[in-house]
Amino acid sequence: MDFSRYENLRSLVRTNFSEQTQRLVDEALEYAEAKLGSLTRYDGSPLIGHGVAVAEIVISEVGLGRNSTLSSILHDVVRIAHKQLPAEEFLALTADIRNRFGEQVVGITMGLSNISELKLKVAKEQADNFRDLIVSYSEDPRVILIKLADRLEVMRSLEMFPREKWRKKSWESMNLYAQIAHKLGLYAIKSELEDIALKYLEPKDYEHIVTKLEESAEERRAFIARFLVPIEQRLNRLGIRYHIKSRTKSIFSIWNKMHKQHVPFEGVYDIFAIRIIIDCTPEQEKPLCWTAYSVVTDFYTPNPNRMRDWISIPKSNGYESLHTTVSAEGRWVEVQIRTERMDAVAERGIAAHWRYKGVGQGAQTSEQWLSRLRELMEDTTHSLAQRFDAKPASGEIFVFTPNGDLRKLPEGATLLDFAFDIHTSLGSTCVGGKVNNRAAAIREPLHNGDIVEIQTQKNQTPKSDWLSFVVTSKARNKIKSFLREEQAKHTRMGREELERKLKNWKMALSIDEAVAYLARHFKLRLGSEVYGLIATQKLDFGTIKELLARHLSGEAAEERRAAAAEIERQKAAQHSAAAQQPSASQDALVIDDDISKIQYKLAKCCNPIKGDEVFGFITINSGITIHRTDCPNARRMRENYPYRVIEARWRQSAEGAFRVSIRIVAADTTGMANHITEVIIRDLKLNIRSINFAAAGNGCIAGTVSVEVPGTGVVDTLIHQILRIKGVQRAYRIN
Repeated sequence: MDFSRYENLRSLVRTNFSEQTQRLVDEALEYAEAKLGSLTRYDGSPLIGHGVAVAEIVISEVGLGRNSTLSSILHDVVRIAHKQLPAEEFLALTADIRNRFGEQVVGITMGLSNISELKLKVAKEQADNFRDLIVSYSEDPRVILIKLADRLEVMRSLEMFPREKWRKKSWESMNLYAQIAHKLGLYAIKSELEDIALKYLEPKDYEHIVTKLEESAEERRAFIARFLVPIEQRLNRLGIRYHIKSRTKSIFSIWNKMHKQHVPFEGVYDIFAIRIIIDCTPEQEKPLCWTAYSVVTDFYTPNPNRMRDWISIPKSNGYESLHTTVSAEGRWVEVQIRTERMDAVAERGIAAHWRYKGVGQGAQTSEQWLSRLRELMEDTTHSLAQRFDAKPASGEIFVFTPNGDLRKLPEGATLLDFAFDIHTSLGSTCVGGKVNNRAAAIREPLHNGDIVEIQTQKNQTPKSDWLSFVVTSKARNKIKSFLREEQAKHTRMGREELERKLKNWKMALSIDEAVAYLARHFKLRLGSEVYGLIATQKLDFGTIKELLARHLSGEAAEERRAAAAEIERQKAAQHSAAAQQPSASQDALVIDDDISKIQYKLAKCCNPIKGDEVFGFITINSGITIHRTDCPNARRMRENYPYRVIEARWRQSAEGAFRVSIRIVAADTTGMANHITEVIIRDLKLNIRSINFAAAGNGCIAGTVSVEVPGTGVVDTLIHQILRIKGVQRAYRIN
């Protein structure tokens, strides 16, 4: 067998392990090559290359031992056999591996095989399954550490994978694997997983940050050199053995901060950190770290809010370090002070922590750190799930189709946005769906990691109220486009129907004059709105014929003139009566919102509201009552008791809640009352005081809605909006 292609791994093994382990690794390489044979990866290279690369990461970056290295080389052998071989043959294979490489290697490779068979397709379920699996394999937590190494190798090689796998694997790496690496203190692996994932999920943002880092690299190096001069001189004079690393913040961390704080690249002040790493004995660690801290703060002013002491009390995952942020040349610089041992633990997590404590890599002596690792994984049971509930910093969410396809949507996107994102026809006919197997309405907001299924109906079409809750431009544009086409169709149909009816009725009226009058009567801005009401059967031809007949006969105009003349006559009579009584004030009674302080009240018979033409009537027991000039009782009061009538008007600045009742007749369709209340409460932001509907025959319902309004201006809008609801036939104020 040609071992030259595995020289990098074999060199690592020679450096870190005994001769016996070197022989076992060579045997494992031969065994894997024989079993995997001609199997290749996506780029045509031998499949064994993946296991070898994982083994290299396990030794050099995670810091695991012999059994983990052997398991990494052999894990694809067991995984493929588990999937393809009959039970008897598979058991024979595992027995063979047990005889050659030991019980632990079989256990670890089986654990890895079981994780691979878990179809990691969907977010929250994925997190739950993953956590449960981690805990269930916590008899040997090396399984999850090797799995992290496996995923890191996959991400480093992601370019060779089919493009459709890029987004899914990147999403998993960012949301699952990186979080586990963080919990275990494997910060280097965490950062690399996040950076590679970002490169594939947000390529433009990634390239922008990389370019900015390259542009500012020279200036950064010069600044760090100037910053370190006095610190290095003092440390050297004190005789402390140390070396200094400067670490640029990970690309993902910079991107995250830019999005969270809504700042450009230049607005992220802690782009880099300087690390002072001290070489000393365990008993000198604390005093020397604090000495280095005092040296730094002698030259630069620290920010007291950014001081972190993880030396006195280390993090639960073993992380120890002293962090301070100091001011230099008008910018903040993060300085991390730690020892060689602490630095190894920070990079490699718990494995390094226990190795430094003198725990060997043999099976029986590794129990201590394995049990600590188990505790950590059980600790993290809820933190992963919470991550899915948290809002992504980017203002975006990832959701899944039932097949596991990933879709990126803006935060606040609804089930309907998701439907339009998949296909226009799916969005246009969407009536609801399921979110995580639970029935959901089209307006339901989606959350990061939801699995969404869409339900459609052939006769469903986009509605104008959909625009009030969709957030994606694709959905808005498609809905608007449909509504414009629909409006044009309604205008054409409504005009044709009205033209036909006018001919049948033989009215001496052009269609334009008829539409102008109807628009004025119903307080509509455009003639096309009249055609729309006709086409959608919200305006019946019986009503139109009656209105146009009154218009032609002059009756409508006569009514308006008579009403205006009556008001003028009443005003003149009041002025005349006031002239005969000089003691009476000639000013009108001014009504404002503070009715309680004056002895007057609003009449129940006509329920006046701000904006109505009104007059006051002096009663015997109840002070003054305010009536509308068109009140059913107005004429009787004026004729019988003219001396008790006083002029009244609303104060312009008056504010208050007046109650108005609207009579509505509508088609008896499911959810009609809900549509009406939604328009009043959500769209117009008004309060409903009472609502009642009852069947009125002919497939209709009729009822009254009592609404609080600030004045008459809102009433017209209210009636207009109610009339726009599909199925509403009539809506008018009754008091």
